[in-house]
Amino acid sequence: MNTDQPLISVKNLSKAYKMGDIEFLALRNVSLDIEKGAFAAIMGPSGSGKSTFMNLLGCLDAPTKGEYLLDGVNVLSLGKNQLAELRNRKIGFIFQSFNILARTSAIENVELPMLYNNSVKSKERREKAMNALKSVGLADRAQHMPSQLSGGQQQRVAIARSLVNDPLVIMADEPTGNLDTRSSYEIMGIFQQLNDKGITIVMVTHELDIAQFARSNIMFRDGQIVSNTAVNARKIAKDELIKLPVINPSEVLT
Repeated sequence: MNTDQPLISVKNLSKAYKMGDIEFLALRNVSLDIEKGAFAAIMGPSGSGKSTFMNLLGCLDAPTKGEYLLDGVNVLSLGKNQLAELRNRKIGFIFQSFNILARTSAIENVELPMLYNNSVKSKERREKAMNALKSVGLADRAQHMPSQLSGGQQQRVAIARSLVNDPLVIMADEPTGNLDTRSSYEIMGIFQQLNDKGITIVMVTHELDIAQFARSNIMFRDGQIVSNTAVNARKIAKDELIKLPVINPSEVLT
């Protein structure tokens, strides 16, 4: 990697969807650089383009036009297999719904991304998975099934899974959307610890209090970036965290 260039660089990125005879522009000529070691929160109302943008950055979708460089690689020039390898080796994904397998233990869930890497033997795979669980404070839950874990713990498993291949960037799509306040802040504390170690994090969120934990807030509206602001990242003290209630999801009225 050339240290003089941004980790992520997009220029005039656009994405159009066709609905019958009507073309809808979800993204309109978006240009943005994200430096290595950044912690960026992507924000905006529903339909603003933030999720579309995240899907393009994560190589889960292709733009209609524009340029995208990830670690100096022209992503749009890659074939299907090359894209799959890039996603697995360079990007760690975290989703709102956790996306962990219900009938698989925590450590086996964390091992999953390494199953596609033939150079990693089973012993090394288990060691790396355990180290990833240790980094999120779940070493003692390695053999637990998801049904035996709280929502916050399940999201920690998802974070550990995103780390095992030593990605260049973690992309998190509404990672606290299904969590109570205390669990959400615990997850953001883990993100800050990872970011302090040099891991780049790009996170989509609609929650203003969650965005305050990032180092920059990028606001989307009508498919365009309307602001990109540096933030004095919020830190939450341990005693403040302890005072927050733990909410049982079964007690929440819907």
